[in-house]
Amino acid sequence: MRGGWAKRGLVGAAVAAVVPFAAGTAGPAVAEPNPKAFDFYVDSSMGSIKSRIVRAADGNTDRVVYLLDGERAQNDYNGWELHTEIPAALAKFNINVVLPVGGESSFYQDWDAPSSFGGVNPDAALFPSRDSGSAIAGWDESSGKSYTYRWETFLTQELRDALRDRLGFSDSRNGIFGLSSGGSAALLMAAYHPDQFVYAGSMSGYLSMAAPGMREALRLALLAAGGYNIDSMAGADSAKWRRMDPYGFAPKLIENNTRLYIAAGSGVPAQQDLSSADAVIQGMPLEGIALANTKAFQSRLQTLGYDNVSFDFPSIGVHNWGNWEQVANRMLPDLAQHIGKPLPPGAQPTPPPGDGPGGAQPPNGPGGGQPPSGPPPQN
Repeated sequence: MRGGWAKRGLVGAAVAAVVPFAAGTAGPAVAEPNPKAFDFYVDSSMGSIKSRIVRAADGNTDRVVYLLDGERAQNDYNGWELHTEIPAALAKFNINVVLPVGGESSFYQDWDAPSSFGGVNPDAALFPSRDSGSAIAGWDESSGKSYTYRWETFLTQELRDALRDRLGFSDSRNGIFGLSSGGSAALLMAAYHPDQFVYAGSMSGYLSMAAPGMREALRLALLAAGGYNIDSMAGADSAKWRRMDPYGFAPKLIENNTRLYIAAGSGVPAQQDLSSADAVIQGMPLEGIALANTKAFQSRLQTLGYDNVSFDFPSIGVHNWGNWEQVANRMLPDLAQHIGKPLPPGAQPTPPPGDGPGGAQPPNGPGGGQPPSGPPPQN
């Protein structure tokens, strides 16, 4: 017991050291919402949930990909639309884009109960607002506190069925990818719902959640991002918690023959990142944790002899949107080749005109993740 509390204290001390410097730092650049995207509301046990949809350029309904946000998901727009040009690039690749909105700190899981601490939640007025720039913020968020999160059910049943019935989208051979907590969630959806997802990508994901100290690190992360209690999501060492760990469910991905794209940055900032205290103080250590998790997951797959995967470990990249946008651009041709109706043997998807995947580069050139070319992914 003493060792566990000592470990928790060390992690807490590290977070306490970071938070004062993180407060007030600027967040990622915000792009204008995609003018071609439209709102798509679906009733669920969580209420009416908004997604944003971008239709494929050629009008097909067969090729569909879901983009999962990170832990600080907002209730107005998905971060992929707010901070990147990836939805537009996917549409140019003739892929329909589904952007679920909301689910802060949810890990896109079905939780055990509404988040609380012994049935109550702290007074949000005691903590900084979401737009304060503080590393601890958004405790006024009521999502997942006034009701129980049911995000896995929403993505794999309610949203899937509504997209099929109302837009004619295929409900099979879909792709899904996400960043950070959305990365581990993307792999989980593919592992347990292979009838829907044949492709899954993780960028800076937490892929070895049972590793020593990870639960306590995630406990603090959920507290910081909205004041959520990880114990309301899943009990320690419970069957549900073990079910969530990509390292543990890797054999299911192999059994499904899921095509995987697994990436994490080095934690080394690009030159342009050095002007951002947020990128240095938070982005570097967070990416270091994600890299260690992702490398462990890589070793797991290699030990199991699985090769239907591409690994992408750029030499520069921290836990930020510049990194994830660059990785996603490199992933697009592989994603396009493996979702929807299978291509004939040896055939490649036709890329759209323009320079680079999707004919689009990140806003203002290569963002604060890595150089524009980056190393090629390792197959």
